Amino acid sequence: MLGYLNEQSRGSILLGAADLLDSTAISGASKKFAPGFFHYRDNPGSRTLTMGGICEDGLTCILTGISGFGKHCGAGASYGAFISPLGHIPARVHAIGQQMKQEVQKSRYAPFILQCGHAGMKTGEDGPTHADPQALQLHIENYVPGTAVTLTPWEPQEIWPLVAASFQAEAAVIVPFVTRPGEPVLDREALGLAPASQAAKGVYKLRAATTAVGTIVLQGSGVALAFVQEALPQLIEHGIDLDVLYVASPELFDQLPQEEQGDLFNDQIASTAMGITGFTLPTMYRWIRSDIGRKHTLHPFVKGHYLGSGAGDMVIHEAGLDGAGQVHAIRAWLDDGGGRH
Repeated sequence: MLGYLNEQSRGSILLGAADLLDSTAISGASKKFAPGFFHYRDNPGSRTLTMGGICEDGLTCILTGISGFGKHCGAGASYGAFISPLGHIPARVHAIGQQMKQEVQKSRYAPFILQCGHAGMKTGEDGPTHADPQALQLHIENYVPGTAVTLTPWEPQEIWPLVAASFQAEAAVIVPFVTRPGEPVLDREALGLAPASQAAKGVYKLRAATTAVGTIVLQGSGVALAFVQEALPQLIEHGIDLDVLYVASPELFDQLPQEEQGDLFNDQIASTAMGITGFTLPTMYRWIRSDIGRKHTLHPFVKGHYLGSGAGDMVIHEAGLDGAGQVHAIRAWLDDGGGRH
């Protein structure tokens, strides 16, 4: 996606990722340009920078500085566990600078991309230090409204509409959270799911029930894939019909007209919903507002400990967030009086 934008804009994106250029896939942004690293005299056609080393704070400082001049968009990638906290200060300063600039020169914000790659539990082979569910909480809804957006696509088709909507929203800071493993491109229509273009709304109904007994709110690629591929078929088989909402970007949702926001998500939904997130529980507080809903909401720390090391699917199983764990938790929520009665 960044490669296409870079080609169309004749090289407006300058990128860096220390030793993670290929594994975070951000190297794709420079494939149509000169190989090797950028050098003003010897290799000016390259779009890949070496500055910053494996210090995500230094990398982000340089790339936000480049973005601040307004001629290029800096894009930095690393493990979300590290670039999220270490890049937070320079990203926040960039947002402040772009807002203050409006006092003397009215213009659209110059965008910067903080790519939180290898995000979520599926980075489990590297252990709890790297497979960090806390990274999103540092950024989500944590900037002055309009200056930043966070993105949590659950499958590859959502990346395009989400990033396009972020640029159209003229955000100063764009923070996508993407997984390390390659994920399947699903036939959403065949599965009865909303088209990927709906992700641009920020919050959308992924699945509409015929007669809903409640609403499930999902956020995070790992848990959403487990729900769609494993839990949903079992729920349908047992006659448990649920509306399913997906949270792709609260900040994009906030930019919708008030009436449209109310149609997509309202107090009634919040009071009859249960959440399943691949991130921390507080990221669900806006969407799950009943005591029963929060009691049964699933998140990586629901068992009271950091998760262990292992293959991604095993880590998700350990957390109780695989398909079987989700079905069990949804049944317990309904038995406890959750949902609509």
